[in-house]
Amino acid sequence: MSSLIKLKDINNFCVQVSLNRPEKLNALTKPMWKELGSVFQKLSKNKNLRCIIIRGEGGKSFSPGNDIGEFEKQRSTSKLAKAYGKFLHGTLRSIQDCPIPTIALIEGICVGGGLEIAACCDIRICGKNSRFGVPIKRLGLTMAANELQALLKITNYSIAMEILLEGKIYNADEAYEKLLVNKVVDDNEVENETLKTAELICEGAPKVARWHKLFAKEIIKTGKVSEKLNNVGYKCYDTEDFKIGYKSFLNKIKPKFKNK
Repeated sequence: MSSLIKLKDINNFCVQVSLNRPEKLNALTKPMWKELGSVFQKLSKNKNLRCIIIRGEGGKSFSPGNDIGEFEKQRSTSKLAKAYGKFLHGTLRSIQDCPIPTIALIEGICVGGGLEIAACCDIRICGKNSRFGVPIKRLGLTMAANELQALLKITNYSIAMEILLEGKIYNADEAYEKLLVNKVVDDNEVENETLKTAELICEGAPKVARWHKLFAKEIIKTGKVSEKLNNVGYKCYDTEDFKIGYKSFLNKIKPKFKNK
């Protein structure tokens, strides 16, 4: 694997995925999009993983979005942009479709494509000096429908339109008010807070976490709850982890789930 995307094991159940181009504040390139997608496709198949953290390397920026210097050769026409979009949209879909709980650890800049990646995660945690936005109106560019879908899943239509039509850059408190992030903490506490959240996720029954993601996505997608989907929820009663969970509760001890 190249150095554009770094993997780090946090523990036996959690892995950290880092956008690794700190000299460019982790500005995204076609090879980065392609590799990030491949990483998520591979991680999604890992039945033992309970949490994935995504962050930008260097501590100064999650990502400012796509590297504009790449546009002349890679995205200067609709034909080229469509070919580029296959990688970009495929990667966003790989993150969205990942059955494992995901957390975006956001330090500094989280703009454009960086915000799109974060929006595909289940939880977003940032520092007080983080900045957010999608100022692509200044470039005469649209956010493709496949990309806008991710933004609409974490906020509402009116706010999404405000973000795109005004093209402003928002501070962390404004981002929180607009539902772009779940938590805002001191800049030096972003990593610790993210690890605490990951630990809480990893302590839970893994199958339950994945089922909750499945339920929520299907409900958002279809706007209803089918009998088939509802019946999936009863499968938890047949798991070994359910037995471990309720026995631990009765005995007032911390459960150690086996993912079975």
